[in-house]
Amino acid sequence: MNKKLLAVIFGAGLMLAACGGGNDKATETDTTTDKGTTTETTSVDAEKIVSAKCISCHGGNLEGQGSFPALNDVGSRLSEDEILNVIENGRGAMPGGLVTGEEAQEVAAWLAAKK
Repeated sequence: MNKKLLAVIFGAGLMLAACGGGNDKATETDTTTDKGTTTETTSVDAEKIVSAKCISCHGGNLEGQGSFPALNDVGSRLSEDEILNVIENGRGAMPGGLVTGEEAQEVAAWLAAKK
């Protein structure tokens, strides 16, 4: 009995560690100078964000694994807005808020293109 309980606790801890996240930012900043004026543009690399935040549960090629669904064709099942809703609010075992703000919007757009 104790071994089973320990296994469940350990498994839950692994799951939370794999799907949880810090404030890892996958953004690139480009600074351009034109006649003494500095313009700063930030671009979000959705693929890097997905690699950092999603593949531990959804698989290296987003093919899905275990009880986590495949994302390699999620755009054929869900609209960009529906994908954004899942990213922000979670669904099933996936907690919401792993990716937020502009990054969440970029990831939703990138995943919506996967048909």
